[in-house]
Amino acid sequence: MISDKIRDILNEQINKEFYSAYLYLSMSAYFSEIGLYGFSHWAKVQSKEEIEHGMILFEYILGRKSQVHFAQISTPKFEMNSPLEVFEQIYNHERSITEAIDCVAHMTEGECDLATRNFIDWYLEEQIEEEDVVSRIISKLKTFGGEKSALYLIDRELATRESST
Repeated sequence: MISDKIRDILNEQINKEFYSAYLYLSMSAYFSEIGLYGFSHWAKVQSKEEIEHGMILFEYILGRKSQVHFAQISTPKFEMNSPLEVFEQIYNHERSITEAIDCVAHMTEGECDLATRNFIDWYLEEQIEEEDVVSRIISKLKTFGGEKSALYLIDRELATRESST
């Protein structure tokens, strides 16, 4: 069984993962509305991955004979002015998720919960990868995104994304 502190912070993380799924779905809708269907596909795949991340936490909590507590998921808010601005907001969001995972990892050490510390390592690695992927997309958008033909090629590239979970 895990401590109440660990249970609570893991439940908070579930909420953050499901919020992320909502956020990416709203971004997917925006991209579809402006005709960037590859961008939309990328965001839908990301949304599904966020749900999977939440479900992994869900199963872990139950597997440790603790309780899952759901909280209300906030309405996503972001500015939808351009693909670059959206991806900059994605990057900032992913950084905030990384900080939250870091807090979970730190708390596990204080609670002497090495099993959860080991479990959370996957999330730490996943966050490094997610930040890197988004950072690369931002670099492409900054370099080429102002040209419609380049934006079209980036859109085609993002349309090929497959889920990693």
